Amino acid sequence: MKIIQERQSSRVPFDPKRPVPKDYLKQILEATRWAPTAHNMQNFEIIVVDDKVALEKIGNIKSRISEEFLRENYEQLSFSKEELLKKKTGILGSMFPPAWIDPAKISEAARQATPMPLTQSIRGSPTLLIMIYDSRKRAPASAGDVLGFMSLGCVMENIWLMAQALEVSLQILSSFASPHVEAELKKHLEIPEYMKIAYTCRLGYPTTANKTLRVRRDIEDFVHHNQIGNKNL
Repeated sequence: MKIIQERQSSRVPFDPKRPVPKDYLKQILEATRWAPTAHNMQNFEIIVVDDKVALEKIGNIKSRISEEFLRENYEQLSFSKEELLKKKTGILGSMFPPAWIDPAKISEAARQATPMPLTQSIRGSPTLLIMIYDSRKRAPASAGDVLGFMSLGCVMENIWLMAQALEVSLQILSSFASPHVEAELKKHLEIPEYMKIAYTCRLGYPTTANKTLRVRRDIEDFVHHNQIGNKNL
């Protein structure tokens, strides 16, 4: 429970000169083996990238922010610590540029946004775990492969909890799965066309403190006893 409660997304720069020890990496990968997956499909492959040249090539790939992301991101924001503590969901708007948190400026911000190299996302990480899956397969009777994606989420959680237990910081990078970035990564990493990128784990050791206000709903806010609306557990 302590590890679960202390786990968090580390959005600060990592020390590129401090690699993740190989035995730690093997323990993290061992944890993925035991993640629950639908029908025990084990529907994933993992590309470990820790070569400096390979990281540099990936870092040079450019990603562009979309208006869709900015608008949906805005809906999850709080604009003060007090508001976030009251809502108990979402994140602080202070983490983002001013144009990203003004609805009147979002369209313009998306149009004028300069494509940014992935180095801005990697932020010194010495190790990336790129999670890929076979798009030709799916869990039985799972429209849209919902169960398959849930399985990939279970793998993510195992990775994160083991990393936390080993005091290795982690952040999930969803931008690696965007169409343009994925296409470029497939070229660099020789990923077959039928394989898709689900997400990437950025691992390492922070160079600065990771001070993020973390909030969660109370049990009474989301648990219903025997029927919806009965909160008296």
